[in-house]
Amino acid sequence: MIDIHTHVLPGMDDGSSSLNESLQLLEESAQQGVRIMGATSHFYATDERPADFLRRRRVAATELGEHWREGMPHLLLGAEVHFFESISRIDELDYFRLGTSKLLLLEMPFKPWTDRMIREVLDIQDRRGLTVLLAHIERYLGFQDKAVWPMLRANGVCMQCNASFFLNWKTRRKAMGMLKRGEIHMLGSDCHNMTTRPPRLGEAKAAIQKALGMSFWREFELGTIDLLQSGRHS
Repeated sequence: MIDIHTHVLPGMDDGSSSLNESLQLLEESAQQGVRIMGATSHFYATDERPADFLRRRRVAATELGEHWREGMPHLLLGAEVHFFESISRIDELDYFRLGTSKLLLLEMPFKPWTDRMIREVLDIQDRRGLTVLLAHIERYLGFQDKAVWPMLRANGVCMQCNASFFLNWKTRRKAMGMLKRGEIHMLGSDCHNMTTRPPRLGEAKAAIQKALGMSFWREFELGTIDLLQSGRHS
C-alpha cells in the first residue's frame, strides 16, 4: 500500500512530536501493509520561508533515517502545501513535490474557491509541469460548486481522500461511491500521532475490499503506483 499523506516527520508540525512517536507510526503502518509513505509536513508560506522549511525537513528526515529499521515503509519527502496566491510562480515549488514524482500535495482553503484560485491551481500544472494532488477533498465537498470537481479532473488534477472518509459510518457510502466512479485517485491516513489521529489505512483497505471486492482494490492499487510514477491519472 501507498500512504501518500502523513505527518510522520518528528517535530515538523502538529504531527509527530518526537522521534519515538515517528518510529511507532512507521512500525504500525508497516504492520498494516504500507510500503511507501509520503512525509507531507505542513508548509504555510505565511509562516515560513521555503528554504527554512526545507532545512527543517532535511534535519528531521535525517534523524528519522538514522533509526529506520528493515521492514519500515520507504519515505517520500514532500509537503502538504497550503494554497497561497501566486503559488505557481515560486522558484522552490519543485522541492515540495513527493519524492521524485510530479505530484504536489496541495491543501486548499476551507471556503468556496474563487475562479482565481482555481486558475492558480491549473497554472501549477500548466506553468510548472507538476500534477496537483488535492489533499483530503472530502473536507471541501460541502461548500464547493459541484461543477468544479469534474472540471478539475478533466484538467488532470488528482484527488486524495483520507482513510477516515471510508471508516466513518456517516460518510462511508459516499466515499465508496466516489471511489467506484474513479473520483478518488489516492488514499492517505493523514496520521499525526498514535492516539487521536493514528494510521488507519489498513482498516480503510479492508472496508473497501469488503464493499467493492479484492479485484477492485488491486486495480486501484496499481493505479496509485502508475500515478506516482507518471504523475497522471487515467
